[in-house]
Amino acid sequence: MKLLVIGGGGREHALVWKLAQSPRVTHLWCAPGNAGTARETLAAGGTVENVAIGAEDLPTLISFARKNRPDLTVVGPDGSLALGIVDTFQAEGLRIWGPNQKAAQFESSKAFSQDFMERYGIPTARSRTFSDPTEARNFCAELGGRCALKADGLALGKGVILSQNLDEAEAAIQQLLVQRAFGEASRQIVVQEFLEGIEISLHALCDGSHVQILPSSQDHKRIGDGDQGPNTGGMGTYSPTPFLSDVAWEQVGHTVLDPWIRGCASEGIDFRGLIYPGVMLTSSGPRVLEFNARWGDPETQVYVTRLENDMVDLLEACLDGSLDRHPLRWSRQASVCVVIAGAGYPGSAERGKVIHGLDEIERLPKVKVFHAGTVLKEGQVITNGGRVLGVTAWDETLTAARDRAYAAVSRICFDGMQFRHDIAVKGIIG
Repeated sequence: MKLLVIGGGGREHALVWKLAQSPRVTHLWCAPGNAGTARETLAAGGTVENVAIGAEDLPTLISFARKNRPDLTVVGPDGSLALGIVDTFQAEGLRIWGPNQKAAQFESSKAFSQDFMERYGIPTARSRTFSDPTEARNFCAELGGRCALKADGLALGKGVILSQNLDEAEAAIQQLLVQRAFGEASRQIVVQEFLEGIEISLHALCDGSHVQILPSSQDHKRIGDGDQGPNTGGMGTYSPTPFLSDVAWEQVGHTVLDPWIRGCASEGIDFRGLIYPGVMLTSSGPRVLEFNARWGDPETQVYVTRLENDMVDLLEACLDGSLDRHPLRWSRQASVCVVIAGAGYPGSAERGKVIHGLDEIERLPKVKVFHAGTVLKEGQVITNGGRVLGVTAWDETLTAARDRAYAAVSRICFDGMQFRHDIAVKGIIG
């Protein structure tokens, strides 16, 4: 079968890598792809083909699909889903994996998802939505200034500001609501009470009626070691989290997802794809921070290196409503992903830097470098984004996987590269 993957980041490279392992796949395009996707080969023979079409250029993507007729299109980025790419392809009779525009609201509008959680009893933080700065300040004062202030719309994972006092909350309101730091995405904001605990990433495949919960993972969103500095799209992750047993993890998943799937049925939301709630484990139980309507990045990188199923089978089961007949199979090994970013990230990152050491790493066992912000130029791999690479390794223990990942990171070099040195430490010492 012929597949088209939409997107060009680390998540999409990870999906391409896993999908290419299926013997069912005879041709695979990635639009726009990156330097890493262009290097992948198919188990059935042949290589992945990058297509120079932006992930949000729906007219050109649909034109390409009409001409080439992929048997399945797989959507990676949240922006494409929010624009209604699934609805557009379905209207053309094209088979596509991912939530439709109505279902994608869980991520494209934090106000929508917050209201939904309150309607259906999904455990979450105390919160309110504001478009007026004065009203937002008053609510922050009620919370003592300890808040999470979030742009309502999509902001590339950077639209969240945490405040510890009223001065910091005021500065965040100025940045988000008054200065509109994220444009239309911060036309209104959601203000949540500050929750304390352990943050984890909950992922589940969904076929409209059933969910299959993926193993636990933990992302590291702040730019600096020890969770210091501004939020990013994710600086690294690991799976599984040793501080949660499989039974405890299933309980967390069902506490969140059972009322969620009932709510979807009540409101006529046909969610077929992957739902990803960020969850805080508090002393009072799990609390949902926000919903995402697609695979996490860099969580995808650790999941695909542990998943033993044929991913094509799982994605088709989501569309066919047969997910309950496809139990997930996972390696018992742990996986760790360390993100390498360019200088300036999470602000405006430097680009155009030559990356050295990648060929050497390709020969290392149990290591895979997933590309995010890269491009091929005159035979060299060049930086082309904020998050550049996701160095991923797996082994029998979390400590061994972490050591293997950082040993690989040490072989990579480009001007201005930055990365956290403490990915997975919480799982090892926690």
